[in-house]
Amino acid sequence: MSEEVSGADHFLRLPRNTDYRAWYKLRSESRAFLEKWEPSWDSDALTESSFRARVIRSAQEFASGVAIPLFLFCRKDHELVGGLTIGHVRRGAAQSCMIGYWMGERHAGHGHMTAGLDLAIGYIFGQLALHRIEAACIPENDRSIRLLEKAGFQREGYMKEYLKIRGEWRDHLLYALVSSDFNKSGKPIV
Repeated sequence: MSEEVSGADHFLRLPRNTDYRAWYKLRSESRAFLEKWEPSWDSDALTESSFRARVIRSAQEFASGVAIPLFLFCRKDHELVGGLTIGHVRRGAAQSCMIGYWMGERHAGHGHMTAGLDLAIGYIFGQLALHRIEAACIPENDRSIRLLEKAGFQREGYMKEYLKIRGEWRDHLLYALVSSDFNKSGKPIV
């Protein structure tokens, strides 16, 4: 991956230590909004040392090819608005990955994650040359369902007690997008 995955109005890039203040502000002000959809936050989740460890881990995951944790920024002001992770990258016969994302509360509903997801899909099918992208979401997360369906993902199944969210094992819906469907949709491959 080059320095960033760029679009007209947004870009994705690996987190840097210098992102801490913006990340801390966005995550702390959005905590109540995000917690219902995420694993329980550790007591040190928002500390600078925890963030620095996250940056190191992100670089290691990227270098090893197993995951690509990215931050989503608006191009006009370079404001951090959310994050997106391309995870569980599998090569060999699978050629697939999982995708997950989060959005700061004040930025939700403004099309930022739609743009970020479009950039990520183009990168996954183009540069990474993967065949399949999977995403899981809690059945009550209407915004996430709409986002995935708008991007062309199709619901494939129901996963019982798939992830531990806020300390409870939660069921999830499984969505997927394959490269052949992406090509048929007429969306450009980056």
